[in-house]
Amino acid sequence: MIEVSGLTMRYGGKVAVDDLSFTVRPGLVTGFLGPNGAGKSTTMRAVLGLEPPSAGEALVNGRPYASLPRPMRSMGALLDAGAVHGGRSAHAHLACLARSNGIGRARVDAVLGQVGLSGVAGRRIGGFSLGMRQRLGIGAALLGDPGVLMLDEPLNGLDPEGIRWLRDLLRSLAAEGRTVLLSSHLMNEMALTADHVVVIGRGRLIADSAMDVLAGHFQRDVLVRTPRPERLAGVLRAHGASVVTEDDGALSVRDLDAARIGVLALSEGIPLAELSPRGTSLEEAFIRLTEHDAEYRAGSWAGSWAGSGAGSGAGSGAGSGDVREAVR
Repeated sequence: MIEVSGLTMRYGGKVAVDDLSFTVRPGLVTGFLGPNGAGKSTTMRAVLGLEPPSAGEALVNGRPYASLPRPMRSMGALLDAGAVHGGRSAHAHLACLARSNGIGRARVDAVLGQVGLSGVAGRRIGGFSLGMRQRLGIGAALLGDPGVLMLDEPLNGLDPEGIRWLRDLLRSLAAEGRTVLLSSHLMNEMALTADHVVVIGRGRLIADSAMDVLAGHFQRDVLVRTPRPERLAGVLRAHGASVVTEDDGALSVRDLDAARIGVLALSEGIPLAELSPRGTSLEEAFIRLTEHDAEYRAGSWAGSWAGSGAGSGAGSGAGSGDVREAVR
């Protein structure tokens, strides 16, 4: 596991990570989310022992990463795909890492094949595209066949095939019982990949929740189709629901969950053709959770064009505090 406990990272007068605690467990892909400047990369650097904490600790399998005898066999990590010697070949780069951790050369060839770089193994990294560098960085993280994997923005630069490949890879590794921590700003892809999410803002924990639980807290409505919409709408309104008839005749129901709607319809003998809870997207949930924690927020283009100087605003945030407490 990765265990972060009371982690605080200070740089002069700035607190980048503020008493942060969470656990990344095996068998799951855990998404690590937060606005720019939230402290995600700083936290990952602390896990790797690259930055000493001001307080608290970050452990890998119960120990500081730096104390592990051959750390790449315990946890593989990718923080910056560009942090490589451009004059080396892909094979030479991985071979050097392998030797430092007592990993055989056969593993280097196997990993190059796994990440799709066998055909360019002898080429200098300086000529690689961003996507190729990302694949090489992922290969370096996989080199020790570790039980824990930590990747910071590995989707940047990958084409659609590469994104799908990485999604399938991470989910298969988690299915083997490995621990996977993944940060990304691509919310749609994170929704397809992650089983659990940890959300931080301004260095503090905002949410620590299973993906489906997080989506449930932001449920918009329930879509109901029935051959007797007017009758059902009256029954539901009598039980406190807000009901709106959509253009195609379906009912959009709020303030009652799907199970309760089904029970009420059954009790009145009203047949149902569809009963579908509709939640917000992960992107919408993320924005609502972090609306007051974004350190960098763009102003309104229309406002600046008109000379008003109006910013985008933080939104109403109604109920966001309650949801934060519920998903921690």
